Amino acid sequence: SMCTRQELCEPEKVSLICGLLRQSPPGEFGQVVQDLSALVQDDKLVRLEAARMGACHNKNNFTPIQINGRTVLLTHYNNLGGNRFFDPQHKFSFEFDHLRGVPSKPQLHGVMLDEGELWREALHKGLKAYVSSHFPVGNCCVFKKSLGKRQMFVACIEAHQYQPSNHWNSLWKSDWTFALTPFTTQVTAIFLLQIHYFKHANLHVNVSKSVSETLNVIDQSQFATDFVKFVKAEDTKFHVAILENIQALSEDIWGKNLRRKLPVTRTFMNWNKLLNDQHLKTSVSNTEVPL
Repeated sequence: SMCTRQELCEPEKVSLICGLLRQSPPGEFGQVVQDLSALVQDDKLVRLEAARMGACHNKNNFTPIQINGRTVLLTHYNNLGGNRFFDPQHKFSFEFDHLRGVPSKPQLHGVMLDEGELWREALHKGLKAYVSSHFPVGNCCVFKKSLGKRQMFVACIEAHQYQPSNHWNSLWKSDWTFALTPFTTQVTAIFLLQIHYFKHANLHVNVSKSVSETLNVIDQSQFATDFVKFVKAEDTKFHVAILENIQALSEDIWGKNLRRKLPVTRTFMNWNKLLNDQHLKTSVSNTEVPL
């Protein structure tokens, strides 16, 4: 049947709900769900789609969660399916309710202690030390995947500052992918910085960058050290480039292009005198003169 202009069909509602949830900035997913429930007036439908889209939101943003006193990142790399994830560092898995943000049903998750796992642990140790000393609030995890006969590793870094009371939220994340191969390996990284500022404006900033480098592979200790040095160097380049771009944005756009063009007379306007004169005129005009 044809939908009226006043009432949307359910497929149209679902499409709109998913589209808006997909655009939720990091740290604001729950608030968007609440707003949609109020707007759509169909709480069951919103919650159903929010549970599904919340899983994508959390995995895409490397959302950190606390379980058993430990921090675990929710990513595509440790997803077991059925809203279940595993922590490769502490060897357990758990379910996660993406709508309520609650982990549950932890259980042991067996991992074979082979050479690849020893490399993963060495990489995690080096990366954790780096993140702890260089990020005010940062989290990381190294995951191991088998791709045919090759052992693949993905190192994930996440750092965020969510300050809705100050009208801004931000997320920094990066993932570093490489295979465990003799002598050399190609490391590929993707950075993403997201900022949302919503006081007197609705400003979204998304900055992304990809890098690639060949590193030597001799032993676990050497490679972990070289890998962390590479991460630190690329993080620094990305950070400096962002600061330089913000400075250029401030000078060129805010300072020149968006400023109201006014004639330069090289004289000062005495605003106090102008306001006082205006006040006197108003007072005189409102005074009744006696006959």
